[in-house]
Amino acid sequence: MSAPSMPRLDERGARAALAGLAAAAVGLAVPELAAGLVPGLPSLVAAGGSLVIALQPAGAKDLVVGLFGTADKAVLEAAVVVVALLVGAMTGLAARRDIGRGVVVIVAFGLVAFGGAWQAEVVPAPAAALSALLGVAAALVTLRALLPRRRRAATTGADPAVMPDWGRRRFLLTSGATLAGATAAGVLGRRLLVARGPGTGAVAATLPRPAEPVPALTADQSLPAPGLSPIVVPADRFYRIDTALLVPQVDAATWRLAVDGLVAHRLEFSYADLLAMPLIEQYVTIACVSNPVGGQLVGNAKWTGIRLKALLAEAGVQPGASQVVGRSVDGFTVGFPTAWALDPSREPLVALGMDDAPLPPEHGFPARLIVPGLYGYVSATKWLAEIELTTLESFDAYWVRLGWAKQGPILTQSRIDHPRDGEHVPLGPTWIDGVAWAPDRGVRAVEVRVDGGAWQAASLSRAISRATWVQWMLQWQPTPGRHAIEVRATDGTGTIQTDQVTPPPPDGARGHHTISVQAG
Repeated sequence: MSAPSMPRLDERGARAALAGLAAAAVGLAVPELAAGLVPGLPSLVAAGGSLVIALQPAGAKDLVVGLFGTADKAVLEAAVVVVALLVGAMTGLAARRDIGRGVVVIVAFGLVAFGGAWQAEVVPAPAAALSALLGVAAALVTLRALLPRRRRAATTGADPAVMPDWGRRRFLLTSGATLAGATAAGVLGRRLLVARGPGTGAVAATLPRPAEPVPALTADQSLPAPGLSPIVVPADRFYRIDTALLVPQVDAATWRLAVDGLVAHRLEFSYADLLAMPLIEQYVTIACVSNPVGGQLVGNAKWTGIRLKALLAEAGVQPGASQVVGRSVDGFTVGFPTAWALDPSREPLVALGMDDAPLPPEHGFPARLIVPGLYGYVSATKWLAEIELTTLESFDAYWVRLGWAKQGPILTQSRIDHPRDGEHVPLGPTWIDGVAWAPDRGVRAVEVRVDGGAWQAASLSRAISRATWVQWMLQWQPTPGRHAIEVRATDGTGTIQTDQVTPPPPDGARGHHTISVQAG
């Protein structure tokens, strides 16, 4: 007995598939435009992406970030759109004989979109339901309008698989216009969403003068080497890795920060309350745990904010409170030991500013946590809404539940910025340079070797603090041919960066950054 053959995609089938694709496009575009026009309504594209992020298996984050870097969110949203359009095309095929099948699939997708928007926590259920309903209604109307009508063909005696030329042209024009309109509406909606800004309560373009400013940087705290990362990375070039597909648009006028849990007194602060407190400045290097050896997901910035220790002291940390949990407005969580936060050798911040300005929305406006020495996945909550004191045993934060380590101290690392891997270099004197970091232990030395030879000490910039990276440089006289260049750092405790290679999961990548160059 032979296997059943796949149905032939005749002209009518192609029209049904195109009708379903157009219906899916409209079903995505209408809520996207509504979200751009009406504050509080969610994007269904972002909702789908958020659901994928929430359901991702362990290791997926590292794979996606490794493949796409900071473009991971754009890739995910594009994938959501492509999958939705493909499912729409299949829905059109299923509905060409029975429109009820298409209704079932579209409603099911509406429920999934509702769940994706609602699970993000920042979106109230009524707003999520309204967006899903708009999408379902728009998709159903479009599908019904564009699907081939068997009844009409049957009454006229025409072959339902063959469409007259005038009907074909009209259908192609209609469906093309529908797709173009959906694309325009979706793009406009997304632009409106992105351009909305951080909210009417953003107060001002400047922060109050800090009570404890950092000294101005001196010339010896940076090196004049070619291709070298700046000692302070500007906010618009600073890496961004988080789970938010759309930057939360937080209105500082209504935003509140709570400090609660295992504390003597629950506290709540407005943005104005925090700005009125004594502000301090410090330079801190932060890094993403997904950063591969030699990767770019690390940066140094000047942060302005309130001492986390001061807020915890005012709240009164109860005995047994062994974990500090940071919770974002969108429900994302981190967790780190209370002992780390209270250690007198470091100064965690509730940061309100970055590089002498209020936090940019994409970096956590109105407030975020900056904890020297810890990877961001256990410490750097953006769009901070709550600081909860609890125990290490009673709560696992977002990435810990997905298989990443409970403890996340930043490893000792170094990177070659220049020359680039695969670059051709001249035979004359050549500078090898880069950055090294081990917050909050500091960097004692950086060494470079070529082709497995002896380690050579590089020159270092004078460290801003133990919590920041340093720049390094070494002059090299290459010989003709291909060469392997390797770098390692020694941190302030005397620990040498290991050459044992590990991937980022579960607690950070290990190994020496090594590049290959051609000389001559």
